Amino acid sequence: MKVLVVGSGGREHALVWAIRRSKRAPQVYCAPGNGGTAQEAINVPIGIDQIEELAAFAKGEAIDLTIIGPELPLTLGIVDRFEAHGLRVIGPSGAAARLEGSKAFAKAFMRRHGIPTSACLETDSLEEALHAARSGRFGFPLVIKADGLAAGKGVVIAPNLEEAETAIRQILEARILGEAGSKILLEQFLTGEEVSFLVFSDGAHALPMVPSQDHKTVFDNDQGPNTGGMGAYSADWILSHLAHHELMERIVLPTLAGMAAEGMPYRGILYFGLMMTRDGIRVLEYNARMGDPETQPVLLRLESDLLDICDALLEQRLDQVRLKWDSQRSVCVVLASGGYPGEYERGCEISGLNGIEKPGVKVFHAGTELRNGRLVTAGGRVLGVTAKAATLPGAMDLAYATVERIRFHNMHFRRDIGRKGLVKERAASPGQ
Repeated sequence: MKVLVVGSGGREHALVWAIRRSKRAPQVYCAPGNGGTAQEAINVPIGIDQIEELAAFAKGEAIDLTIIGPELPLTLGIVDRFEAHGLRVIGPSGAAARLEGSKAFAKAFMRRHGIPTSACLETDSLEEALHAARSGRFGFPLVIKADGLAAGKGVVIAPNLEEAETAIRQILEARILGEAGSKILLEQFLTGEEVSFLVFSDGAHALPMVPSQDHKTVFDNDQGPNTGGMGAYSADWILSHLAHHELMERIVLPTLAGMAAEGMPYRGILYFGLMMTRDGIRVLEYNARMGDPETQPVLLRLESDLLDICDALLEQRLDQVRLKWDSQRSVCVVLASGGYPGEYERGCEISGLNGIEKPGVKVFHAGTELRNGRLVTAGGRVLGVTAKAATLPGAMDLAYATVERIRFHNMHFRRDIGRKGLVKERAASPGQ
């Protein structure tokens, strides 16, 4: 069996790793891949936005299954194109991918289908946005979002009017995010605990994965600008049984029913970014694919065969599948280049990786490449050091002990990944 993974980040390396564990012993390709996938798959030098070239490669190489990792090719309609060629592919259609591609579309969809979310204003008018901020309509902090795709950097949480006006002008007037910022959303700031929740969907049925929690800001204690994610952890107790039931009944299943009713059934992997507020669960955002870095700690716990799940998804029989998960907790710590999420240096040699992996520890590559036999940095988020153990403190200790062995110039990382979960860990395991 031949499988193609499209993408080049830590999520895609984790997918490659999970696929290679299949009992079918597949041959795995990754386009374009990175320095880590090069050691576990065959990298293919085709960019994620080269839709026709990717389809031609899959057809010419007789690829049996393609899994799309990042959001850009999904919003460009790669799934529609692959299916037009008769290729089996995991991901939503271009129409369904608008749940991520346009935050305004997603908000309007949630309003139409009664899915709980925050109050907001959508506008492409600088004057209207400034007036709304100055009026205090949504209070402060004020959440300001670019409508389109911005690689995880299109959200600003402004604590006061001055910073809100600056962000609005940068997005709508200076166009620092390009076309992604042609429209913005001003949203009410919600307080509570954030949760990432992913499901496999065949259009009618949802098969939930274990919950996780991302750490989006660049510095400890949730300080600094938003990034694509600086780490995540996964444990079953992130969601209580009651919260899990509420989430499925009030958010997940209505989302799938709404998409089907509007003629764009959602088939693929759907990510729900959630806030657990005092008034119930609220949807912060949808992603039309697996989250990054949440994929790393989640897949580290998956014991079922990923290719069997993909078959069931494509054959619309996810209701017949029962997933098997490791009961351990898992943690992923992202090692980033100095300056990220702003300007950063590339080409820094990475050391300390030889012999570093062991049972329960996996280092997933994100922004790396092999250059003349040397592994060097090639992105803002470079590595995702991922570990699992019977307890959250144990997984954190194992991950950070592994981090201490790795070096590259100006490497930086958060030292508090998982810390928010320690109170819940003690509550879930009172005898420990």
